[in-house]
Amino acid sequence: MTDLSLYFSPVSTDIFESKHFTHQRMGHLISTYSNEGQFPGLDDVDIAIIGVPENRGRDFQGTGLNGPDEIRRFFYQLFPARKQINIVDLGNLLSGNTLEDTWVAVAEIISMLLEKSILPIIVGGGQHLSWANYKAYEKMGQIINIASVDSRFDIGENSSDSHSRSWLSRIILHQPNYLFNYTNIGYQTYFVDQDAIRLMKKMFFDTYRLGFVNQNIEEMEPMVRNADMLSFDISSIRQSDAPGCANATPNGFYGEQACQIMRFAGMSDKLTSLGIYEYDPEFDSNGQTAHLIAQMLWYFMEGFYNRMKDFPIKTKEQDHYFKYYVTIEGQKDEVIFYKSTKSDRWWMEVNCPTYLQTKFARHYLVPCAYSDYQSACSNDLPDRWWQVYQKLM
Repeated sequence: MTDLSLYFSPVSTDIFESKHFTHQRMGHLISTYSNEGQFPGLDDVDIAIIGVPENRGRDFQGTGLNGPDEIRRFFYQLFPARKQINIVDLGNLLSGNTLEDTWVAVAEIISMLLEKSILPIIVGGGQHLSWANYKAYEKMGQIINIASVDSRFDIGENSSDSHSRSWLSRIILHQPNYLFNYTNIGYQTYFVDQDAIRLMKKMFFDTYRLGFVNQNIEEMEPMVRNADMLSFDISSIRQSDAPGCANATPNGFYGEQACQIMRFAGMSDKLTSLGIYEYDPEFDSNGQTAHLIAQMLWYFMEGFYNRMKDFPIKTKEQDHYFKYYVTIEGQKDEVIFYKSTKSDRWWMEVNCPTYLQTKFARHYLVPCAYSDYQSACSNDLPDRWWQVYQKLM
């Protein structure tokens, strides 16, 4: 196996010198690569942080490459929600000669971590790194769902668009394709071409306007729970809360909403990788955005260490679920719902041909909300059920 230390440079030791950096904070509990020759071991590790100081491929390349360390400066000072955490910080990725070299390196690192059942968190760089994250799953031959918190779809409108504005189209057009579903959380209509919205519907992808999400934030929990990887564009947060981004705009999520979405992601048993992108300290004000990202990471890890492991697969733990059969007029088969007795979360089973059940074993049991069960009981087939059914047929 490749020596991972060859890909990284140590974290700056300056971030450990703050007067607020005292015992039992994150910086003391995380095993960090901060000295040459002392790369952290990966045995019994749950989460690995990867700093990516990469400015190429973005709308505005900026001059500051110290974004990951600026985030660490705040994150390491936070107190953890629990004392027993198994997290390593692998340091900062050495940039490739070309952007494509960086993509290859990120894909290789993430695939190695996933094979060890370690959840990688990418911090820094442009959102085009989502492409490299996706390629890691391709290397493993795994069909996945992607969720993106973003004010745009990033499918590119012309050839001059940056890689960060066209990473999703790169994934959609790639063959062989390992993308089962894409979910956008928080798009702002004035930033999105109507043809792009129609394309999302045609492909049976899930898209949710910012206004809807603001009014129904709890409805996003099943959407995030359905994802294997989450890509978070900091520009989706309003400029007043996160100015440290070249694409920051007046409207967007509040900081506490971003933290809530991150906690949803942390609690998802299915989600296995995360990236937080487009932070640029050159635009930040008194470290406000870095501090917010640090708190977002805190909420993700708090959720991660409260995972219920209650995905309703056919296991010995059938007593951990209530199973409901709902008859809908015009439907040949009943719609089956599962409710976890551990977390009160819901799933619904979508009809899947027998010969495809092995290939899509992780996708025809769809996370849903209690409102979907209520809709079915009112003789209304949930939209989520229908969208997945179209992909399976």
